[in-house]
Amino acid sequence: MMLAERLHARWAAGGARAIAFLPGDDVEGLPQGIGTPAAVLIAVTDRPEPGVLLTRRTDTLRAHAGQVAFPGGRIDPGDAGPVAAALREAEEEIGLPRDLPVVVGTAERYRTVTGYDITPVLAVVPADLPLVPQAAEVAKLFEVPLAFLLDPANHQPRAMLWRGLERTVYEMTWDDNRIWGATAAMIVNLARRLAA
Repeated sequence: MMLAERLHARWAAGGARAIAFLPGDDVEGLPQGIGTPAAVLIAVTDRPEPGVLLTRRTDTLRAHAGQVAFPGGRIDPGDAGPVAAALREAEEEIGLPRDLPVVVGTAERYRTVTGYDITPVLAVVPADLPLVPQAAEVAKLFEVPLAFLLDPANHQPRAMLWRGLERTVYEMTWDDNRIWGATAAMIVNLARRLAA
């Protein structure tokens, strides 16, 4: 069975038996209501030991500078929904042709403290593509083993202060890459959905 088919079978069954999903960064002082619609692509590489493509944002960006993130961004008015937006953003940010990913499904939306309402889009992509990050936005493109990201032992809760309030975020480290905040939370949700 192909990787996309295996992931789709686990994806379809996973939501019903998953433990609670993380809905977002709901803390006191965060404006209520719908945030800015956005989408990210969780691109799983099709290889015997699959990986997930992640980016490190440049230090010059206005928001989330230097942070590890999935390719993605705002859903534009011309996008035909979250899937189209995630594919467009991945093409713009890392040069992934939008016709290559095999979309498995969309995950539970995640609301961030910065006001984004993010729809994660899970897809399988060919391995070892000659991707070229867009230098103004992406400082680094790297791949983390899917098995590492799905292992709950690697999902470390951390307490942090935000606007004077203590909140818990998840964090995981791969090589020198600190994956935390919304990206780590969406990975935790992915792990819960795909848990056997």
